[in-house]
Amino acid sequence: MVRPSQPVLDAVGTLARVGLAAVWLVSGAVKLADPGQTLIAVKAYDVLPDALANVVAIALPLVELVLGLFLLAGLATRWVAGAALVLLVVLIAGIAQSWARGLSIDCGCFGGGGQVAAGQTEYPQEILRDSGFALLAVWLLARPRTLLSLDGWLARGRGNSDEPEPDYSGIAEGN
Repeated sequence: MVRPSQPVLDAVGTLARVGLAAVWLVSGAVKLADPGQTLIAVKAYDVLPDALANVVAIALPLVELVLGLFLLAGLATRWVAGAALVLLVVLIAGIAQSWARGLSIDCGCFGGGGQVAAGQTEYPQEILRDSGFALLAVWLLARPRTLLSLDGWLARGRGNSDEPEPDYSGIAEGN
């Protein structure tokens, strides 16, 4: 069995981290740009009282942006991937319960959201898409080591890196 090399695994992890960061940054920015529509989308799920729906509509875009920024920087990658996975499971459950209850809504995952005409829902596609994002989070939970990350930089600074330290013992002073 051929195992991928460390650089290949690091590159795959980097793509997963940056890809998931892009998802959260775009999703959060679009929601933040139109808070009224975000509130309509949250209320369309019909699971939260109005006061809590208002809090979620305000907090969700901010949480998504923070997750995206941390992932983009590669800071606390495993913890952020865990939080992203929890949020994705909640979002998938919300979409699934809407489908099961026969609601006709757009998830509002990337803006928009709210009531749609019967037959215009895309529940299977939305669940599949978010499940794919969840797989990226699972990868980062299992293997948070990535290239160009603050985690890696901080680990090297603490001497916790898997990379060998350079050997300068053969360099003569002044040469």
